[in-house]
Amino acid sequence: MKKLFTLVLLSGCIFRASAQTNSAVSNMMKADAGKLKADSIRKADSIKKAMDTATPLGYADFSWVNGQNRQTSKLLDNAYFTGDFTFDMNYTMSNNHPNDNLVTGSTALARNGEVELSMAAIGGDFHYDNVRGRIMMQFGTRATEVPRNDYSAYRGQYDLTDAYRYLSEAYGGYHFDVWHGINVDMGIFMSYIGLMSYNNFENWSYQPSYTSDNTPWFFNGVRVQLFPSVKTKIELWIINGWQSYGKFNNMPGLGFAYINQPNQRTKIISNNYFGTDVAGAPDVKRYHTDDSFERLYFDAADQKGPGIKRAAFTFTADFGFQNGTAPGDVVYSPFGKNASNFMSAMAYNRLWFGDQAKWGWTIGGGVMSNPSRYLALIPTGLATDSFIAASTPGSKMAGWDASTTIDYSPNQFLTVRFELVHRFMNVPYFDGPGGVTTGPGGNGYQTNPQTNSNSNSYIPNPPTIVNAAGQTVPNPNFIPFDLVKSDSRFIIALIARF
Repeated sequence: MKKLFTLVLLSGCIFRASAQTNSAVSNMMKADAGKLKADSIRKADSIKKAMDTATPLGYADFSWVNGQNRQTSKLLDNAYFTGDFTFDMNYTMSNNHPNDNLVTGSTALARNGEVELSMAAIGGDFHYDNVRGRIMMQFGTRATEVPRNDYSAYRGQYDLTDAYRYLSEAYGGYHFDVWHGINVDMGIFMSYIGLMSYNNFENWSYQPSYTSDNTPWFFNGVRVQLFPSVKTKIELWIINGWQSYGKFNNMPGLGFAYINQPNQRTKIISNNYFGTDVAGAPDVKRYHTDDSFERLYFDAADQKGPGIKRAAFTFTADFGFQNGTAPGDVVYSPFGKNASNFMSAMAYNRLWFGDQAKWGWTIGGGVMSNPSRYLALIPTGLATDSFIAASTPGSKMAGWDASTTIDYSPNQFLTVRFELVHRFMNVPYFDGPGGVTTGPGGNGYQTNPQTNSNSNSYIPNPPTIVNAAGQTVPNPNFIPFDLVKSDSRFIIALIARF
């Protein structure tokens, strides 16, 4: 009996001790859970506050994005002005070795076999008390080769091509503190239709694929930028036209862009446009959509030493067409024998490697079909007239391009670039050995530069003329030009940006 009593008493003590221990552990677990919950709430609040105050579309590291500035600081930056200076030089050599040292069908390159100042851009952003403004002066070959395809400047006077040619961007506006910001700007501003940036310092390659090279680099008009969240931008446009200083007809161009960066590894872009951009044909309407997807699929940027640090790809697809009837009963339609459409796509893959990811390797290219050639860059010199005359609804034009690029960027202010690019077109399009200014057998110099050169790099060269009797006869002064279907070239570029 005594032993039984002792056993019961011992069991009771053990149970009581166990209950006390369990109670203590339970209380400690509850306290830890409360602390963890409070820490989690504080962390969530901190993240929310950081997101609320972050720069729209800049809430994370997006320096990998194609067509976007990778710099984190500027040489000149204060409360009122942020400077922006780019010096872009290149040397390029084509396997065609044109005797006039020209490059056709490009907005990034102008001279072959020569050291070329492509662009010296000087300017920056002004900002004071919600008032904003940006001016970027441009000097170099791009000041001629980009605006020369804008034929709206021939409507009326005041020589818009010369008036604006040294301005790549110039606008003023106001910032409203609504949502994460609303900007209203008027002037000339950059267009990102075609994904790539006008400033090659921001791109993964130097010679843009057909999609980027044949879509607008700039708009002239009014834009409204809406930032409903730090991950989203909506941009509305009322503009003079498709990369034009003036209007081709009486209706302005209308468009919008939607940009979303749902996370640090993804960017989605959609650009859409509607306008009347056939000179003297207000009943012909243009529709265009441009859509891009960018993805960072590998990221080890925080690791030191050699090896691949990042890997990303981009994909862009465009579809546009013109529809309607022009004077003279010239019919434009999306498809068929009078097709006037633009279909293109391009894809690029980029690797960053080496210590601090100073090296980059990009490979990619694209395809384009553009019957009627309504968005084609027009060849220069003597080839201009014939190319325009052949650019009728249903005319043939399709091609592809491919490139591989090696970059070295010792810091965020300099890029040295080496690139191999091949371009093909199913119609003669690229400057051949005989050139486009003096024809086969020439020496590369224009016959009379004083009369045959103007601000649009246009040399009248009709194969036929109308004589005094009103008859169409061969032009006795016609000089043939030399266009070929393909072009392979090597590019060396040095780009400094501050």
